[in-house]
Amino acid sequence: MKLSDIKTNNEYLRLDSNIDMLAKSIEQVGLIHPLSVNEKNELLAGGRRYCALQKLGFKEAEVTVIKKSDLEQELISIDENLVRKSLSKLQFEKCLNRGRSIYEELNPDAVRVSMDTKKLTAAEKTERKEQELLDDSSFAAVSSEKLGLSKSVISGAIKRDALSSSKVKEARNQGEINAGQANELIRMSKKDQDKVLPHLKKHSIKEIRQFVDTASETSIEEALEADKKIAKLPKEYVQVINLSKRLNKVLAKILIEQMTYSGTETNKISNEALKLTDHLSDFLDLQKNGPLKKNSTSKDSNIDEDRIISLNSDNTNNGLHADL
Repeated sequence: MKLSDIKTNNEYLRLDSNIDMLAKSIEQVGLIHPLSVNEKNELLAGGRRYCALQKLGFKEAEVTVIKKSDLEQELISIDENLVRKSLSKLQFEKCLNRGRSIYEELNPDAVRVSMDTKKLTAAEKTERKEQELLDDSSFAAVSSEKLGLSKSVISGAIKRDALSSSKVKEARNQGEINAGQANELIRMSKKDQDKVLPHLKKHSIKEIRQFVDTASETSIEEALEADKKIAKLPKEYVQVINLSKRLNKVLAKILIEQMTYSGTETNKISNEALKLTDHLSDFLDLQKNGPLKKNSTSKDSNIDEDRIISLNSDNTNNGLHADL
């Protein structure tokens, strides 16, 4: 079919993406996978291949004509988008949710992706996992293998798109909140999400979870009042907790397996470990004794700012702990 006869008005096509490597591949080995069009010559799948062929000066290309319903055609385009093109998280979730909607309409007997957001007990979580293992017909199940994602991850992405308010989605798009925070917010109605969003943008996932729990037991207004009275954990301390958990897990593995290393990075490892030891000592002292007074002259309690700056330096060749 002539490329000029192919219509590219499909909203799922990605015609502006980087195609240099693809064009080089087609130039070397030819077009391996034909373009997919419908009976109206509308391109359903192969937007990047189409652009690469144009760039190379091709006038014609092999095509496969798809003779299916409009919904089936849309699902083909979504599938191509999900598998072949890197999307933003919000775009990916939108495609998954729309694909789920079409799939469930076309397959009424398939297991539905649950939109339930209630907190589960330990027994309910176990039951949910067992059901997930047995599920082989839901959209999450059929998408899992080809996307390389678990059913629960796919289901969670679908719920975030289906249940998030437009303002919550925009906040995620702007980097003001993340997916974990959105997971807690979608336990509320879209109207309530919009009402509390300005207040909760800087809250941790745990804090938002506690807020939503309180709101479900009382009211939005009472939850807001109660939240104002709670001393918030600074984001730096949240990072300390999360990083400490990860580091402790790694160190535990090293110690259990008695792993050792001797090579070009030995000094760097020792330097960084000792920096960490020094920082942790000062940090624990700060938590125990509180901030230093500006006029403090106690040598034992004084934290040398020059030393801290030195510890934070990325220069591993400055002689710090170089004897190790």
